[in-house]
Amino acid sequence: MTRRRKKKKSGKILLIIVIIALLFLLLGIGIKLYLSNAAEPFDENSEEMLTVTVESGSSTTGIANMLEENGIIGSASDFKLLSKLGGYDGRYKAGSYTLSPSMSANEIMELLISGNDVSMRVTIPEGYSIAQLAKKLEQENMINHDEFMNEIANGSFDYRFMSYLPQGENRLEGFLYPETYDFFTNATEYDIIDRMLKQFDSVFDNAAYARCEELGYSPYEVIIIASIIEKEAKVSTDRELISSVIYNRLGKGMPLQMCSTVLYALGDNKGYVTTKDTKYDSPYNTYMNKGLPPGPIASPGYGSIKAALYPADTDYIYFVVKPDGSGAHNFSSNYQQFEKDKAAYKASDVYPVN
Repeated sequence: MTRRRKKKKSGKILLIIVIIALLFLLLGIGIKLYLSNAAEPFDENSEEMLTVTVESGSSTTGIANMLEENGIIGSASDFKLLSKLGGYDGRYKAGSYTLSPSMSANEIMELLISGNDVSMRVTIPEGYSIAQLAKKLEQENMINHDEFMNEIANGSFDYRFMSYLPQGENRLEGFLYPETYDFFTNATEYDIIDRMLKQFDSVFDNAAYARCEELGYSPYEVIIIASIIEKEAKVSTDRELISSVIYNRLGKGMPLQMCSTVLYALGDNKGYVTTKDTKYDSPYNTYMNKGLPPGPIASPGYGSIKAALYPADTDYIYFVVKPDGSGAHNFSSNYQQFEKDKAAYKASDVYPVN
């Protein structure tokens, strides 16, 4: 074989080696990209939390299929492959787990080998104030009270409505949305607050901001009104009517005279206001001060927010609790009828004895 032929053959072999090496490199890059994509959250924007149970003796295949069926992961096959390559296969433990489509595959796999329920569920009732919320979360051992209140006053949160809020320790009053939440046990005070604000942000949408402009009130003022409705209305059918009374009184320059605002000022949950209470010196006392109080008095639910945005079309300026014990109110547009309704209420068994 001539020297020239040997050189040509060596060149071909070298070319083949280079091509093979490139193919392996491209294959490696492709596999890496595939695994990277497979490990991404199924829905990184999801706020849904789902509790699933891994039964004793469950295989990786069974667990992967269950996660896919519940919409927590996008592909059972990918999850099985990642479990195998990551050394998780066969290590998953029985137990109840609260998972989310926004979690990565690695986060899910780590939780599934822990054998522990890693979340706590808490229901925040509609109409809770920040003080009541902090007390409840502290009792549930979910927060440190002082750290929670510090985040309320000073935490940095990036939401559209934040630009309307004043500064100070009560700035988030009314915006910590009442809902049932699943929080991870390692959630910080900031995480908990942010989650509730995020839920409010999803409820108070672009249409709500547009409606505020139509009403001629700021989003903050509308939430103040919604919070009063939340505390005054005992039955859902009264919400839009109470809302109309508030707007009508504001339009006429009348004091709102809402007992709920006085109770907030007093920090009192007794549920009724005495004549002495109406003279309590506070900017939240709407018997002594015209217009809206300086801030919300509670966290309103969806029904009260909707009522504040869309009040009933009435000429009512008065309402009094009905004497039938239903919690509903009688509404009127003249003082004479109001006095009759008030007398009936005071003569009833539902009128509180001071």
